[in-house]
Amino acid sequence: MGNILYWVAVLLVIIWAITYFGGYYTSGIIHTLLVIAIIAVLLKIIRKSAD
Repeated sequence: MGNILYWVAVLLVIIWAITYFGGYYTSGIIHTLLVIAIIAVLLKIIRKSAD
């Protein structure tokens, strides 16, 4: 499950970067998803270092 969550987070960051640097307008939902993605990646890193 954690591996899937990591790939979803990476995908969201890529989509955000394309829309941000590409100049396309997106609603605020992508920024909310980006924050969730970053939190998921940080939790994975923290849990991995705790092992």
